[in-house]
This record gives sequence, structure tokens and C-alpha cells, in this order.
Amino acid sequence: MRALLLLALLAAPALADDPAAHSGVAKVRTGPAASDIALFVMAAIGVWLARRAMIRRAQKRRED
Repeated sequence: MRALLLLALLAAPALADDPAAHSGVAKVRTGPAASDIALFVMAAIGVWLARRAMIRRAQKRRED
């Protein structure tokens, strides 16, 4: 029974009457998308936080 439910959920998008999610033709990119910039900013903040934590951890070890 579970296998039939799983199979029905997997096949549902293929059986839908809606058009495809994309046409297959790529648009001309004029610059980075907002999500690209947000991803870069989040990665930069993550690197900054990790470096700050490692520096503080090293300083604690030096004090001991």
C-alpha cells in the first residue's frame, strides 16, 4: 500500500495537465540574480564568523 502511494506521488507531476515549468530556452543574463548576491553575502558572513570563532579559541589556549 505504501509503495502505491509513493508511486502515485512520484508520477503525479508527469500526469498533470499544467504546462512544463520551463520552456527549455535560456534567457540572456544581464547580471547576477538577487539570490546569487544573497548567497554570496551569507557565505561571506559564515566565513567571517568561523574565522572569528577560531581566532578567539586560539587566544583562549594561549592565555592558559
